[in-house]
Amino acid sequence: MKVLHLMSCRGWSSDAYWAARVSSELTRRGHDVTLGCRGGTEDRVIERARREGVEQIETFAFGSGARPGLDVADVRRLSAWLPRVDVVHVHRGKEHWLAAMANRVSPEPKPIVRTRHIAQAVSPHRANRWLYRRATALVVTVTEAIRRQYLAAGLVPPERVLTLPGAADVDAYAPRPPSPEVRTRLGAVPGEPLVGMISGLRVMKGHRVVVEAAARLLAAGVRARFVFVGRGSMEAAIRELVTAARLTDRVTIAGFADDLPAVMSALDVALYVPLESDGMSRVVFEYLAAARPLVASRVGVVPEVLTDGDHALLVHAGDAAALADALGRLLRDAALRDKLGQRGRRLVVERYSGAQVAGALESHYQDLDPRLRPVGQRDRSR
Repeated sequence: MKVLHLMSCRGWSSDAYWAARVSSELTRRGHDVTLGCRGGTEDRVIERARREGVEQIETFAFGSGARPGLDVADVRRLSAWLPRVDVVHVHRGKEHWLAAMANRVSPEPKPIVRTRHIAQAVSPHRANRWLYRRATALVVTVTEAIRRQYLAAGLVPPERVLTLPGAADVDAYAPRPPSPEVRTRLGAVPGEPLVGMISGLRVMKGHRVVVEAAARLLAAGVRARFVFVGRGSMEAAIRELVTAARLTDRVTIAGFADDLPAVMSALDVALYVPLESDGMSRVVFEYLAAARPLVASRVGVVPEVLTDGDHALLVHAGDAAALADALGRLLRDAALRDKLGQRGRRLVVERYSGAQVAGALESHYQDLDPRLRPVGQRDRSR
């Protein structure tokens, strides 16, 4: 099967990661996959995609907003691509519209699949009704909540929108012995557990809640070190929170890290505590793949895929007292940490790995055109 994925991201984001992971995994399954990226993003996107295993990359203008000259050129290039592929899979609105226009002018239109990565409802105005009802063969969402948004808007019937969460690289994030050097860099000290959160330093990520929970734990006599890995506009404010809570000797702000598997393996407990839905929640699945015991907010994909006490400890978003209680429980119970780590790893390998998501996509691609199935399966109905 020949698949063209299109991704207009200007930087490395969760949707860029998902597109790259799926492209790589489909290639592993023997398909001919090309990833179309925005020109001029070689350092920020294209090189990262290659590191994820993407072998074939093309660039398009994918100009921001309405750019008639660039858009017409992209439509012409895409229409020339269509005879060479079986499916076009798009990830953002820009390329979605360009692919739909290319199908309109091409003598060989191909099925368009759209993945929706963010928890923001799509307006059911007239143009979107045409785009989704007539120009799009299938919609994939990364959470069930996003799928429900489409159904509530009446943009697509239930049989043409499905949820495929996850896509973690379970090999890259396979459990490994922690590196003493990495633990030291993250602020760990001998004899105390290290609790870590990997995320951008933004308001909705929940750093304030973690600082308050850390203060509660220290007051209760539970000794642990905390580390925030990431960068963002709230760094100065977070440092002020840490100072005000008198936790400067207990909380490290480590900045950006490009060795995330090594960072995760250095953590004794992982945190995912955003205040609201975070779309695909990529880091959740990577924590699980790394077999890290996890405390997570009940937002977005978390309550859809994780069982409290079995795969992770779940708390209500923004509740510092509940977070402190869950952390205290985990930090005091090594057997529980081990159980959650093992069961979380098993869950992601069996249901939410990149290989599992690619296998499901392969089947749904083939449903769009029976000729895409292996000869012996072409009479199979679903």
